[in-house]
Amino acid sequence: MSRGRSDGSQKKRLVASICVVATFLGFLYVYGGSIFGSQNSGSSTLEYGRSLKRLGSSYLGAEDDTDGKQDESSSSFRQGDGEDNIVPKSFPVCDDRHSELIPCLDRHLIYQMRMKLDLSVMEHYERHCPPAERRYNCLIPPPSGYKVPIKWPQSRDEVWKANIPHTHLAHEKSDQNWMVVKGEKIVFPGGGTHFHYGADKYIASIANMLNFSNNNLNNEGRLRTVLDVGCGVASFGAYLLSSDIIAMSLAPNDVHQNQIQFALERGIPAYLGVLGTKRLPYPSRSFEFAHCSRCRIDWLQRDGLLLLELDRLLRPGGYFAYSSPEAYAQDEEDLRIWKEMSDLVGRMCWKVAAKRNQTVVWQKPPTNDCYMEREPGTRPPLCQSDDDSDAVWGVNMKACITPYSDHDNRAKGSGLAPWPARLTSPPPRLADFGYSNDMFEKDTELWQRRVEKYWDLLSPKITSNTLRNIMDMKANMGSFAAALRDKKVWVMNVVPQDGPNTLKLIYDRGLIGTTHDWCEAFSTYPRTYDLLHAWTVFSDIENKGCSKEDLLIEMDRMLRPTGFAIIRDKQSVIDFIKNHLSALHWEAIDSSSNSVQDGDEVVLIIQKKMWLTSESFRDTE
Repeated sequence: MSRGRSDGSQKKRLVASICVVATFLGFLYVYGGSIFGSQNSGSSTLEYGRSLKRLGSSYLGAEDDTDGKQDESSSSFRQGDGEDNIVPKSFPVCDDRHSELIPCLDRHLIYQMRMKLDLSVMEHYERHCPPAERRYNCLIPPPSGYKVPIKWPQSRDEVWKANIPHTHLAHEKSDQNWMVVKGEKIVFPGGGTHFHYGADKYIASIANMLNFSNNNLNNEGRLRTVLDVGCGVASFGAYLLSSDIIAMSLAPNDVHQNQIQFALERGIPAYLGVLGTKRLPYPSRSFEFAHCSRCRIDWLQRDGLLLLELDRLLRPGGYFAYSSPEAYAQDEEDLRIWKEMSDLVGRMCWKVAAKRNQTVVWQKPPTNDCYMEREPGTRPPLCQSDDDSDAVWGVNMKACITPYSDHDNRAKGSGLAPWPARLTSPPPRLADFGYSNDMFEKDTELWQRRVEKYWDLLSPKITSNTLRNIMDMKANMGSFAAALRDKKVWVMNVVPQDGPNTLKLIYDRGLIGTTHDWCEAFSTYPRTYDLLHAWTVFSDIENKGCSKEDLLIEMDRMLRPTGFAIIRDKQSVIDFIKNHLSALHWEAIDSSSNSVQDGDEVVLIIQKKMWLTSESFRDTE
């Protein structure tokens, strides 16, 4: 139909108008899917005609593209063997400007939705997932010139600039040795706001302050899990690894929005999060040590709410290291803050374990005795007996002190074996689930055998340094991660928010992880994991009425190009995923049968191919 054609016929104009409206409505129907979390399992990715490379411009509030650059992919469908028998030949590709999209931590969405959030308490940095009408189903493209990431351990000290093309932190923190741009690479000298001369020296000084043997912060294996709040580019956590300490490096997607992206690109455990209004997604008594180096958090606000959240997360006798001007400066405002903080932690029964130069280290009490000895009416109060201190998903922080369980109180501590013995020792909190030591040991042995089989299947494709960042999407007791103890990897153990809260067992084993709902996008940047392990995750979300297609696209978002996914599930799920391999640019790497039978479960191992859009294409190494 030619636009502007005038033949004097009212009828033809009416027909033309109807066609335009019908076309527009058809476009909305085709592309009104989601980038993640559509509740209609059969509709979100199957109903579109072509793959627009510029899909999603309106999502960022940009003007419509009129350059006509489109990927003219076929719109035909083909028949498949699984329970969903119509599969597209291609998925649409997101606009290049979405190359760093985090669907549930997207500030553009907040602005466009005009969400009424309290900026003073960092609510805008918490998770806010897009509603159905603002979701898109498209593959996230890599940035221009993307290269396969540098391998660990070299990646600790340098990454490809093209993979994270942001250098503002190098200029803004140039006097603090966070990072330096050198040609095609970004180099990390190991500095930080309060440790310009290196995180290794800073860590040793804290261990010396606490009189730990050999100036080693692991304290002969008794200190294993650390929470680094406001972590910057995570150099503190990076240099703890050599001491057999694993840190959860935490920072928000704020004005320094690429901090966590740099950390994960380096191969350092990290997570996007903020101390705002909701509890952090970790159970109580998860960490032996918390750290804040000039993290710019107002610990006094809201009756000490944020400090009480750290208190919930610290184990009996745990430490909080605080490096900030308030700990050493002598001007009037710093002295006032120091006095008020000292008063607050005193009422929380924390004691000064050491104080030197710019750093103070407080220690949490090992038992409930101090709490019981406080004057009646002392604030903050103890939490109510019916408060579940391990409930975290969408739960508001509470301005109260979480007392210890009877077991921890009697043990005068967590009762954990030193690392690495605690990895295979039955955790004391097994009894919370009615699990026996025998169940734990059999689970550990089962996953040891399974992981050995996985590695046999992966061996034609990997070497000793191929994999670094691994996610277990349904970790149960953490035995998958425990079986990887001798590999040069770390594992983000994910426990579904609506199942048994076994994450506390995982932390008791000296591992780390988080709670999550796989009907939503995960709090990480695109291309941040080398391997995803999905054990019955697809069956779980299918039972909840969530979209398996959306989960596939989310897994693709998290996977690095050339990365792997291991899916262990029922046969119908494996058939469904096989039908989507070409659409996702994935390939099965078990060339004999593309699957391995293991009881009622079938295993499929895939590899994500390296692909680039026409605008991001360059020669890659």
